[in-house]
Amino acid sequence: MRTMRLRTVHPVLWAGWAALAAGAVLCVLGWYGVSGERFAERQLPYLASCTVPGAALIVAGSVLITHGRGALAAARVEELYGLLVAAEPEGTEPGTASAAAPLAVSGELLMVPGGTLWHRADCPLVAGKAEAVPVDAKLVRGGELSPCPICEPAEADD
Repeated sequence: MRTMRLRTVHPVLWAGWAALAAGAVLCVLGWYGVSGERFAERQLPYLASCTVPGAALIVAGSVLITHGRGALAAARVEELYGLLVAAEPEGTEPGTASAAAPLAVSGELLMVPGGTLWHRADCPLVAGKAEAVPVDAKLVRGGELSPCPICEPAEADD
């Protein structure tokens, strides 16, 4: 599924490449004309009519290509974000709020030695970690440990 913005970026890229090519051709023609003239006053028309506009087209083409690539990358990010947001977890109906469901519901409390948070046992931050140990109630009461903002264990659980 391509977004409309993604389709509008390609003409900008093509215009940039065309301007870059036309600028290169004009610069080559200007150089060829200047190289055949011995006197500076006969070289100026070639510089004014070919080389300077050619250099301007090269700069404009480079700007268009840079802008087009940035817009293309932004369009792809938006498309991927749209696909990510559109994906619903299995077993949920579209439009239902699944954010209200807690991430962890276990009653067992764990902590990581040297850490500053205490967690439910099924919290994604400590689940499966061998170094997680049961919470020392003295550390919780002393204020040395804070509840995890992800699993939000209640203080009544300890």
